[in-house]
Amino acid sequence: MNKSLLNTEIQYFIKSNINSIISNLILKGTAFPGVKTQEIIEQIEAKNRSKNKLPLWYQTENIYFPNKLNIEQTSSEVTAKYKSELLEGTTIIDLTGGFGVDCFYFSKIFNSVTHCEINKDLSTIVKHNFTQLKCNNINTINADGIATLLAEKNTYDWIYIDPSRRHENKGKVFFLKDCLPNVPQHLESLFKYSKNIMIKTSPLLDITAGIQELKQVKTIHIVAVNNEVKELLWILQDGFNNPISIKTINIKKKSKDYFQFHLHQEKQNEADYSLPLTYLYEPNVAILKSGAFNQISKQLGIYKLSKHAHLYTSKTLIEFPGRVFKIKNSIPYNKKVIKNLKLKKANITTRNFPETVKELRKRFNITDGGDIFLFFTTDLNNQKTLLLVTKV
Repeated sequence: MNKSLLNTEIQYFIKSNINSIISNLILKGTAFPGVKTQEIIEQIEAKNRSKNKLPLWYQTENIYFPNKLNIEQTSSEVTAKYKSELLEGTTIIDLTGGFGVDCFYFSKIFNSVTHCEINKDLSTIVKHNFTQLKCNNINTINADGIATLLAEKNTYDWIYIDPSRRHENKGKVFFLKDCLPNVPQHLESLFKYSKNIMIKTSPLLDITAGIQELKQVKTIHIVAVNNEVKELLWILQDGFNNPISIKTINIKKKSKDYFQFHLHQEKQNEADYSLPLTYLYEPNVAILKSGAFNQISKQLGIYKLSKHAHLYTSKTLIEFPGRVFKIKNSIPYNKKVIKNLKLKKANITTRNFPETVKELRKRFNITDGGDIFLFFTTDLNNQKTLLLVTKV
């Protein structure tokens, strides 16, 4: 951490050039003593990436930003706030502290927060930023989190861990055992110091594989923001041996969509099926990730179009955690008939259909956009179908 970057004139330069073309700044160079041009460029780039993801950090004076990779890997404020609201207690330790966004929001819930970060430079940066953010109940430790826990032998109400998905030898990985640290390997030891553990993982992690790797999983939260799955949160409780609860959330700009079920229910229940009725429903990505394809039909009293399409229909309109459409026309897939519709512009989606969106656009000469939506899918009789719909 180069503290010279916090000088008033350099901070003013960073703020003034936040929207400047980086290549121009590199060519022009800077003339601040004790600071390289590249260091300033890195601050500008990282601050820029924080504008929407970390607005509090972006707006606060004298925040020191780490490299772009740290910003990419950190939780957003939206997801950090959500996970903090799932927990309660007095003490929590973050074994893989990173840029400290999660810890900042934990500090709004817990009396005492411990932030462990093995990277010395990043730990120093985080400590400085907590001071700027007027956060006084977080203890920053520059050390390996698990080693610290085992050495100090303190107990906590919660342990939080966000294992790195980048392995030194294997590159980007998708199994917990290949992440750093190896959480499954250390679980028995971790439960000696807390009865409650929250693990954040990549949305690419297969839920079934994760359950097989972990023990005493109580709840899995699938967190999406604006219909993009951002993270999976695994709640583990010492001694828990009941059915696993799956909770999905899609955090939108003005509202939140929730859906939850117990994992075993999905296998026990079969969806009800129907040909297209009046309304069409497309689940949000958090539900699709959860695999609740039968359960959503049972809970909400709607019909599935076909086993593998994951689209639903009903006669009457219901509140639904996803996109909702009014069906204007249901047409058996016939090239001549579709061409006779003379559609020039439409939004195209395919579900369990042999052709891609690109192929369909080319075949029928339809450009993207407009108020009409076309769903190319298969019905319960496995017949290819086109649904012409408008958004509700």
